[in-house]
Amino acid sequence: MKQNIGRGEFSQFPNLSHTSCQEDDVSTYVQHLNALYSDFESRFEDILTMVIPPWIINPYGDIEETNVIIQEELTALSTNEEL
Repeated sequence: MKQNIGRGEFSQFPNLSHTSCQEDDVSTYVQHLNALYSDFESRFEDILTMVIPPWIINPYGDIEETNVIIQEELTALSTNEEL
């Protein structure tokens, strides 16, 4: 968004595209977006650096693989003569 506003492309901001903006206004908007980005980056630093295991993001993603592993273990147990 910051780069688009800096180039004068206001497609992401329809209300802004209907107004006439001067170069000073555009630079003020870009500075404000930079400040917002820095603020978000510092406030949410712990969340942004957090490592999220894939099973939390997609808990049902590897069900098929898990079923195959369980079936192999069941087969190994059922064919084990010592048990």
